[in-house]
Amino acid sequence: MSTILVTGGSGFIAAHSILQLLGQGHAVRTTVRNLAREPEVRAMLKAGGAADPGPRLSFFAADLTADKGWAEAAEGCDYALHVASPFPAGLPKDENELIVPARDGALRVLRAARDAGVKRVVMTSSFAAIGYGHPVRKQPFDETDWTNLDGDDLSPYTKSKTIAERAAWDFIAREGGALELSVVNPVGVLGPVLGPDFSTSIQIVKGLIDGSVPAMPKLSFGLVDVRDVADLHIRAMTDPAAKGERFLAIAGDYVWMRDIAKLLKARLGKAAARVPTRQLPNWLVFIAAMRMPELKLVLPELGKEKHATGEKAIRLLGWQPRSWEQSAVDTAESLARLDA
Repeated sequence: MSTILVTGGSGFIAAHSILQLLGQGHAVRTTVRNLAREPEVRAMLKAGGAADPGPRLSFFAADLTADKGWAEAAEGCDYALHVASPFPAGLPKDENELIVPARDGALRVLRAARDAGVKRVVMTSSFAAIGYGHPVRKQPFDETDWTNLDGDDLSPYTKSKTIAERAAWDFIAREGGALELSVVNPVGVLGPVLGPDFSTSIQIVKGLIDGSVPAMPKLSFGLVDVRDVADLHIRAMTDPAAKGERFLAIAGDYVWMRDIAKLLKARLGKAAARVPTRQLPNWLVFIAAMRMPELKLVLPELGKEKHATGEKAIRLLGWQPRSWEQSAVDTAESLARLDA
């Protein structure tokens, strides 16, 4: 079995990746910004069904914004999953609060991996680096597409993921040496929540269930299960076909927010009593955004269809994602268990 570095171990995708790696018998080193979070990560793994991994799991303090700790974390590792990345719930005052740590953090991990003799890094990018800044189109987005940084209304998060991934590929081409790179580009990630620190995408389901979203904007999303995202990372880690490739992670095609609400109503019974049924007209969302700055993030996407395909991962790596419906229900049920 191999020794794997997983960055940002307290994160949603990272925790599920660690669960699967430990389940397959690997040794895992994971980074957290502060070692005080180690008990929290261990509790998340236990909630996910992991037995005590003993010495097969170790923790290192390392931050995306500083060099300290990365060389020690990467030393002796065969592979690395670079999952850590800032993802805010709202708009930062300065877009560089996201862009700089995302880009520089990726480069720190790649340098440390190269210097430690790691065979391959699998980096978590995003559909944000693929499908934005383009005119509306019917053709599905795939791995050949890149977000147009000169496009209108790009969020700081979208810019950060695009710039960070571009920087990673440039690094491999210019300075990577024998280090290999693969990239996974997930859409909105749902799935079982293991603790109170969960992804921003989970807020879609949480907001529908707890009544904090009283009516729905006309928004569509691609969705994928966190367990399948973790599985895709691990497949990309060792499969020769994944070397130098990007993989868009999506289950099926996009769905409307209204479809998610209808599903929850149909499948959750009384637990979905507060799930809204009304869809807001776009003009009303624009007015609401004047008082609620967080809504400004969604204004450019109102009413847009964004088709995308995960066919490449299925064809090259044998990836088989579960349905978005199952993922959404499992998300809701896990939130209920945590009383989140």
